Amino acid sequence: MSEATPPAEGPRFILTVSCPDRPGLVYAVAGYIGQNSGNILESQQFGDERNGLFFIRLVFVVPAGGTVEALRAAFTPVGRAYGMSWQLHDARTPTRTMVLVSREAHCLNDLLFRYRAGGLNVDRPLVVSNHRTLEPVARSYGVPFHHLPVTAGTRSDQEAAVSKLAAEHQVELVVLARYMQILSAELCADFAGRLINIHHSFLPAFSGARPYHQAHERGVKLIGATAHYVTPALDEGPIIEQDVERVDHSMSAARLAAVGRDVESRVLARAVAYQVEHRVFVNGERTVVFR
Repeated sequence: MSEATPPAEGPRFILTVSCPDRPGLVYAVAGYIGQNSGNILESQQFGDERNGLFFIRLVFVVPAGGTVEALRAAFTPVGRAYGMSWQLHDARTPTRTMVLVSREAHCLNDLLFRYRAGGLNVDRPLVVSNHRTLEPVARSYGVPFHHLPVTAGTRSDQEAAVSKLAAEHQVELVVLARYMQILSAELCADFAGRLINIHHSFLPAFSGARPYHQAHERGVKLIGATAHYVTPALDEGPIIEQDVERVDHSMSAARLAAVGRDVESRVLARAVAYQVEHRVFVNGERTVVFR
């Protein structure tokens, strides 16, 4: 008995679709891939009965020579016929990323380590800070560092400089890695759906300075972190990822802060990975995340 013929090898592509739910959606998408000699490697879908929306993420391979431009052109009639909001990416293409930081190093260091180790599909990150404190960290990983100081009177000019850098480097994703500045509504709108923040999950009970010391005083038993999209409503954007750690009375405030830094780093890293792997869909005030 002869062995089965293995599927054709070629570049991998990621197709993401969201649209009003209706019969025939999966058939139409699968038919498109078949018509282009593709082979589906991963498929995840979700129909939200609350609002009647349908979400699907497919990873597929096509024979060598297939291009993302040709595949996009071929899918355009399908997307139009079903009222789809869709994107098609070459899985090999890294996401151009800017990281905004202030003085705390843990999240930046973790992201840059993962980038250098090949764990995040991002182009060489661009690090921007309102302080010079973390310049040595960025330089140690061989990534560009830009110092853009900000005061209450220069906020508009500083944000304009951030936007200019993003445009010059064709930035697709902005990550706030413990960037201790509130962004304007205009900047939030410019990067809507591609601006990710990390914060401790004590909000709003322990908002403000020294949240881990406040938590220690209150004897909390769980601490955590939340990664979310940034919107003009402070810390209320759609949540991408969360995690918690159990703590107890024996831990000092310094120990709680150390545990908190670890949780923040890994939650942010997961959120960034989901984003650059095109796993996240904004669904109103919520998200759909295909892990």
